This record gives sequence, structure tokens and C-alpha cells, in this order.
Amino acid sequence: MGSVNVNRNVSDAFYRYKMPRIQAKVEGKGNGIKTVIVNMVDVAKAIGRPATYPTKYFGCELGAQTQFDFKNERFIVNGSHDATKLQDLLDGFIRKYVLCPACDNPETELMVSSKKGTISQGCKACGHHGLLESNHKLNTYILKNPPSLNPAVQGSSLTEGKRGKRSKRANGDAAATVAATTATTNGNDRSGSPENDVNNSGDIVVEPPPERTINDEGDDDKWAVDVSEEAVRARLQDLTDGAKGMTISDDLDKSEKERMDMFYKLVKCRRDAGQLDNNHKELVAEAERLEIKTKAPLILAELLFDQGIAAQAKKYRVLLLRFTHDDIKAQKYLIRGIEQVIALHKDALMPKVPGILKLFYDADILEEKAFDEWSNKVSKKYVSKDLSQEIHDRAAPFLTWLKVAEEEESESEEEDDDVEIEYDDRAKQESLKQQQPPATPKPAAATTVAAANNDSEDDFDIDAI
Repeated sequence: MGSVNVNRNVSDAFYRYKMPRIQAKVEGKGNGIKTVIVNMVDVAKAIGRPATYPTKYFGCELGAQTQFDFKNERFIVNGSHDATKLQDLLDGFIRKYVLCPACDNPETELMVSSKKGTISQGCKACGHHGLLESNHKLNTYILKNPPSLNPAVQGSSLTEGKRGKRSKRANGDAAATVAATTATTNGNDRSGSPENDVNNSGDIVVEPPPERTINDEGDDDKWAVDVSEEAVRARLQDLTDGAKGMTISDDLDKSEKERMDMFYKLVKCRRDAGQLDNNHKELVAEAERLEIKTKAPLILAELLFDQGIAAQAKKYRVLLLRFTHDDIKAQKYLIRGIEQVIALHKDALMPKVPGILKLFYDADILEEKAFDEWSNKVSKKYVSKDLSQEIHDRAAPFLTWLKVAEEEESESEEEDDDVEIEYDDRAKQESLKQQQPPATPKPAAATTVAAANNDSEDDFDIDAI
């Protein structure tokens, strides 16, 4: 049946997150008709959620009972439903319970606190962490069946015809939990006990393994994953060399455009989260890992600059220097990125081209050699040729000033090289003598000092002064 993008709003054929298309099979007839989602386990694995969650979501949206046969991997929705309709419903589930609200990345996980009655979502890609925004009635089911509770490990078949019930009582208060209910394969048998009706719709489920049941007296938050910046950095440092190697090789198999897109998403997430001031080394390391460091200034210019490019250049100077210092090619890519920004805000920035370029020059972000190579060729790769020519024409005063300043500096250095300094005490003394006024009669004390200077230091008499 092929695969589709997890986020079907993304039309990119090279989108890395894929999932199988839903395969549905209608069984039975009359009141016993039902739809078996044949590959629900594979779909659930691709989106990183238990197979019961999307199945239950379908039941909530369609107003139908659901059945879970973990042993035979049969996930059933009562009634007749085609695969296309279920696929559209799955998109709604993914938007509510899978995609990160900050970066639209599906690398998220749910964290359930039974004590607090809350469901949180953490993103491994951008570090976002917050309460689930959806208030869907599926939340009740998730609270009672957190992701860590995996009933598929040791489930009983629905066809075994066994039914069980387990109750927990403390301090005289009864708190019934679902143990196990079964149904015949035609779906006619239903549990009438409200204690077995976990989702208040008569869903038929199999008892999860007792040892995986959450202890109400324990700390429900212990198993939650810390997705703070420090914790993510610590986990990355704990990766083995082999795992790092596999990650690098996997990403390097992608095209340069895909790797540039990965870096774009990372910088965008850090910018939106206000984390660009203290993550310079990590961004440089990621660009080097993806082997796009030289072209990275193109992305930085696109994400960091707008009409306020003058103030932004000063704000992000250190970050830019980490990518452009002693790298003429990276500096040329930054100039091309600046061209794109000028093209987007032509009316505001075109008259300021000389000042903008001089600002980057004075900040040591761009060097003379980069400007020389850029000025020699009008490129139409990033902006139109006419617009690029106009930017070059506007930059002419700055380029002329830069050339004159460079020539003057060169001449100054040559003059300094021609100066010959003679370190000769005799020449110094003669020069001093020439500058002295006409001789006048010396007082006796001065005569004594002169005589003393001609003698050795041992014969010097300070009292004679």
C-alpha cells in the first residue's frame, strides 16, 4: 500500500518521517459488522504511540465501540468504515497527540501524571515541554492507560472466551479497575459491567500485565523523561561512539538540501525559543556534523536579518564570527544571504547598501578579500541578475573606499619598510651638540660635572655637583 508522510500537510517527497497507509478490512454483516485495522501496530510504531490510542480515537470520533486483540494484533472499530476515512481521522489524532506544537516535529512523547491528572508532551527535537493542548475525550483513556503501561506484552486472545475482573479496595473505598474482558470474534459479546467499561463506551480490552500496573502510592513522575536543555545535552554526551557514528552516517546519506533543511529547523527553533545567545558551539558542531558549515551563513542571514539588519548584525556578531572567521567562502555565502535580505526589504535597505556592508566590515565579520571576490562577479543564483547588479552598483562607493583605504595602508607599510634607523651613540651626541645654543661661560659647578662624567663611575663624586 506504500507509505505517506506522518504530517500529511508536508508535501516534501523527502520528508524523513513516514508511516504506512492504513489498511482496513470489513468483516461480518448486520449488527455484527466491524472494521479490522490490519496494520495498526505498524502505523502506531511509526508515529510512536500505543496502537490502542489511535484505535480508541477512531471510536470516539465515530461513536463506535472498539476492540483490542493484542495477541493477534487485531484492532477493531465496530461498523463499516473505509480506509480513506480512517486515514483522515488519523491526521486529526497526529495533530493533537503526536506533532510538537512548537516545531511540528513528530519526535515527541507523552508523559502522564495520574496523581495530577495531567498529560504533558515533550519534543526531543526542539526541547519543547508543556501540557497537552488538546481537550479531547481520549485524554480520559490516556490518563487511565499511560504509554508506559503496555498491555500488548502479555495479552489474552479475545477468542479464548475468558473474562476476569480485578478490584482494589483501600480504607473501605472501592476502586475497580479493568482486569480482562473478552468477546467472540464476531463482536456480539459485550461487557455489561461498568467496572469493565474503561472508556464508558463498552470497549472490549484484554487485561494488561499486572507487573506493569502503575502503583498509585508511588511517584508517577519518576518515569517521565526530562527534556530540559541540560538533560538533552547530558544524554547526547552519554551516547557511545558507535551510536554517534551511526547518526552521522545516516544523516550524511541525505542530500545537501535535506541537511540544510535540518540545520534551518534547528536554528529556527533556537531563535524562536530565544536560545541563540548561548548555543553557538552546538550550532557550529551541528553544521560541521552535517558538513554544511561553509554554507550555513546563508541560513543564518535568512533567519536572523530583516529591516533591522544593522542592530541584528551587532547582536549576533559572535555567532556569525564562529562561521565566517578565516573562511572566505563562508563570508561570500553570507554576502549572498545579505543580498537576499536586501531583496526582501528592497525599499528600506537598498539605499543603505554601502552602510550595511561597511558595518559588517568594521565588525570583522567580512574581510577585504571576500568583498573583492564578490564584486568581481554579478551572480543570479540567489537573487535576480538585475537586482544583484543594482546591489553592486549601490555598493560601489563602499568598494571604492575600501580599495583606496587598502592602497593607502599598503603605501604606508612600504614607507615604514624604507626607513632606516641608525642606533649610534656618536651620531646622537653630535646631533645634540648641533642643537645646543652658542657657548657661554660655564659655571664652576657645571665644569666639575663635565669633568666627573669623563671619569669612571668609581671616581664619580656626587658632592661635587
